[in-house]
Amino acid sequence: MTQPVRPTIPRGREPQEGEAQPRPILLIEDTPSLQMVYRSVLASAGHRVSVAGTAAEGLARFQEVQPAVVLLDLMLPDRDGLELMQDMLTQRPETAVIVITANGSINKAVEAMRAGAHEFLVKPFDEQRFLGAVENASGSRVTRRRAAPEPEKVTPPMARAFLGSSEPMARIQAKIGSAARSMATVFITGESGTGKELCALAVHDNSARAAGPFIALNCGAIPQDLLESEVFGHVKGSFTGAIADKPGAAAAADNGTLFLDEICEMAPALQTKLLRFLQTSTVQPVGATRPRKVNVRIVCATNRDPLEAVRRGHFREDLYYRLYVVPIHMPPLRERGNDVIEIAETALERFSIEEGRVFDGLDPEVQALFRRHPWPGNVRQVLNVIRNVVVLNEGGMVTLDMLPDDLADSGATSRSAPAVPKPLPGAADPTLDGLIGRTLAEIEQLVIEATIERHGGSVPKAARILDVSPSTLYRKREGWTRE
Repeated sequence: MTQPVRPTIPRGREPQEGEAQPRPILLIEDTPSLQMVYRSVLASAGHRVSVAGTAAEGLARFQEVQPAVVLLDLMLPDRDGLELMQDMLTQRPETAVIVITANGSINKAVEAMRAGAHEFLVKPFDEQRFLGAVENASGSRVTRRRAAPEPEKVTPPMARAFLGSSEPMARIQAKIGSAARSMATVFITGESGTGKELCALAVHDNSARAAGPFIALNCGAIPQDLLESEVFGHVKGSFTGAIADKPGAAAAADNGTLFLDEICEMAPALQTKLLRFLQTSTVQPVGATRPRKVNVRIVCATNRDPLEAVRRGHFREDLYYRLYVVPIHMPPLRERGNDVIEIAETALERFSIEEGRVFDGLDPEVQALFRRHPWPGNVRQVLNVIRNVVVLNEGGMVTLDMLPDDLADSGATSRSAPAVPKPLPGAADPTLDGLIGRTLAEIEQLVIEATIERHGGSVPKAARILDVSPSTLYRKREGWTRE
């Protein structure tokens, strides 16, 4: 009789003679049928599995076999799965816990991720997703165990990407180091210019996927009718202008990281497809008849308040909870103390080399101005100011008269003129007369249309003034014309 062929997964191979037996995976699941299915899939991939049906039995097995990876159902008959996970991580912090939950308990899974879980799986999930999570967890724990003995001698690689030694940035670097080791989705927030893409790159570079591709896609810079093709790809002839097959960003990021910038600008229809992609790990290009599997980690970012976007109906709530697992907020430059001087001096040295100039540093008056300036453009604005100084001056010490006029003027004003108190809202302010009594939606429309008109009908210019994406204004105006 012909024997059935077992699936072959190289990383899950059986150990050869003389090699150490790998520690078993501990599966804690109270449903017997699911126990059997999960155990069979893991065993077919070459893993040894230890099974428990209750929290008490699971903790006893955990102490006995000391697994590197635990698969934990959060809904157990005798105890809350989250409490059990915390007990296990207290005893063995290097353990990778993959929590398993149903669709209605995503909030619980998010809570588990914040408490130290490595990854979560939402039922139902397919075999590839299941095995991929286990393999990633196994690999990352090896790295952590090797790095553990001398943590004080390890310099986080992301320190090379971020300039600044302030306490807020030290916390960010520590959070990146923890998040990078997991497969969890990272959601980066922060004002424009704070370094959200650098943060995403640091997560990728410090992860087990560092050798794979890092694909960045700005959801606010691509027309909505082309965004689906950019994310998921298309086949030749699927629409006018599709003269060849295109893989799309999700497929290009296979075995790597997909960075979705300005995620809150994504059209609602595409949000639905992104949610399905996250649940199934499959992509279906525009015009294709069959989907394909990919192995991608998602990192996303926005300069908006994502929860406010959910409240306004601009962002799907279920997608928000699926993505907002490990949040990282990039602090604005005005909250980073002396970091602005470190950034400016480093940029001055780099740009001087590029432009063939010799500068001797920042004058104390310039340093004082830099410290008190609010820097609404954050790090990007500092770099632009220093580039301007280097290009327009021959060298020497950077003084106030070398700075761009608007920055130099703000320094002179702050030294000589007393602060003028702002009037109370509505106090003798005629510009408010036409707004009182209107709804917020009406006021928003009036302000947007007036700003566009003031800038000669240019939506991109108005978007810069209002600090929103042009696609946001186009979408709002389209909605108003339909009403």
